[in-house]
Amino acid sequence: MKRSFLLVLLVFFGGIIAVSAQKIVYSEPDRDDPRTLNFEVVGKISGKYLIYKNARDDHFFSVYDAEMKLSNKVKVDFLPDRARVLGTDFITYPDFTYFIYQYQLKNVYYIMAAKIGADGKKMGEAMQLDTTAGMGYTANNRIYTVVNSEDKQKMAAFKVSTRNEKEHVVTSCVFDKELKQLEKVRIAIAMPDRNDYLGEFGIDNDGNLICLRESSVATNESINKVSLVIKPLGSINPTISEVKVKAIFLDDTRIKIDNLNKKILITSFFSKQKRGNIDGLYYSLWDKQTNTETLNAVTVFSEEFRADVKGEGSLKTAFNDFYLKNLILRRDGGFMMIAESAYMSSRGNTFNRWDMMNRSPFFNPYLGSGLGFGLGGYYPYGSGLNAYPWGSPWGMNNMGPNSVTRYFSDNVAIISFEPNGKMEWSNIIRKTQYDDNTDNYIGYGIINSGDQIRFMFNIQDKRSNILTDQSLSPQGQIDRNPTIKNLERGYDFMPRHSKQTGSRQAIVPCMYRGYTCFAKIDY
Repeated sequence: MKRSFLLVLLVFFGGIIAVSAQKIVYSEPDRDDPRTLNFEVVGKISGKYLIYKNARDDHFFSVYDAEMKLSNKVKVDFLPDRARVLGTDFITYPDFTYFIYQYQLKNVYYIMAAKIGADGKKMGEAMQLDTTAGMGYTANNRIYTVVNSEDKQKMAAFKVSTRNEKEHVVTSCVFDKELKQLEKVRIAIAMPDRNDYLGEFGIDNDGNLICLRESSVATNESINKVSLVIKPLGSINPTISEVKVKAIFLDDTRIKIDNLNKKILITSFFSKQKRGNIDGLYYSLWDKQTNTETLNAVTVFSEEFRADVKGEGSLKTAFNDFYLKNLILRRDGGFMMIAESAYMSSRGNTFNRWDMMNRSPFFNPYLGSGLGFGLGGYYPYGSGLNAYPWGSPWGMNNMGPNSVTRYFSDNVAIISFEPNGKMEWSNIIRKTQYDDNTDNYIGYGIINSGDQIRFMFNIQDKRSNILTDQSLSPQGQIDRNPTIKNLERGYDFMPRHSKQTGSRQAIVPCMYRGYTCFAKIDY
């Protein structure tokens, strides 16, 4: 009887382990995928996993099945001859993805869109979204920015002309899900102060274009003025509303559109003096329907929180290396802020947070100096695997040639706020990471399953990286999960470049013996 009872317990707990255990499968290394491969995990389409790859001038879509076996590899043969792709974006749906690409031929710049099916092949003809003629220079990067609404029913492709320092002109094309153009407008946004520039852009589910206008005293200085710019769909006249910033200096403003509650969240780290230590978090909440500010508040970080988050520095400088990485909205109107400690060092050079200021891709330090970006002054915007428009200092690496740059990525700070702006709880995910001349293996990726958020990152053990994950509950509790099973030796994971493909599933790029491959992890 006792033996039978133990057998039942064994079967019961064995079933639990079988259900809760993670499963990981790897793709076979492709000899055509070198270490220098540019790639993007597009997502899951009709049960297949689509990955875009670019090596030199060759472009491919690789299709993998549920076991990460390569089922199709399709060369992108519809690109014009002698055209160098300068930027790519993907908007993915359950049964197809839009491949949006930009290139220049002679003095004309193009932005195009092609519909790609689950087999990696083009569906129909590629569509021209917009062009810019009369380019008086050869572009080295994209000039269009692509944003899509949360429900993916609206998409905007826009460019920003900074030729006139008193008035920046945004040319915006808005499309629906079928890429039918809903409008094309030129939006003139006044720049009353010398160091005014445009910040982060977004588009809501109604097709309204939203961005920030920011101002600083000088280059590499704190932000002392912020305005919210809203351009309704169907109108050429934006509304510009001043956001209250009183007696503090902002660091790097971010926006998040809350389509459910019809709100806009504006947030930033702040300091109480110019180029001062980070003192806390600033946030403003706007009602989209009335275009009024409903909340304007700051949270000053306590000494207890600073002591919890700091590495080897002092309490005053505890947050100086932290950058906002994720803003997650709650259904009740509350929100969660996730920030990561990120910095770098090089021989003969020291990292200074304030050298990273004004990192908006639309900030033009050459205005008024005769050093514009050619005819039209369209500002180039970074793209690709190594682009960091926001949320990281690594993209502004000015450490000098012929030097070894060491990248660091340390603790992750998480703060949850109630709908009224009151800080609800805070917690820390502790990690210490660094690497030389590359940042691909440090940082973290997240999987948001609704009932928890998993943070994936590498733990460095001697000369090896071990992929691990920790779970965050809605109440702020952090649990360290068991080591992922079936982790094979020789695979170096890049969790920062992972893509969530299911409620508890992600595709994580990795390197194996000098070749890029991909792992599918099911939790």
